[in-house]
Amino acid sequence: MAEPEEIATLLTEIRDAQREQLAEYKRVIGRSLELQEKAVARQEQMALFYRRVAIFALLVIAFIIVLIVYLLGKIR
Repeated sequence: MAEPEEIATLLTEIRDAQREQLAEYKRVIGRSLELQEKAVARQEQMALFYRRVAIFALLVIAFIIVLIVYLLGKIR
């Protein structure tokens, strides 16, 4: 049977390894959350950009339609 001192040393090593593992887990989780927050912010920026592009495109199309109608009215 193992000596009580050996058992205590082994248990201490196991505890230390678990603490290191927990610290690494917390670091990885923190980095993951940081990356997710950046991704969400980027998606919000792109959604705003596409919304602006769509509004601009609709205004240009509306202007072209009004211009065509005006020019067709002048021809007649």
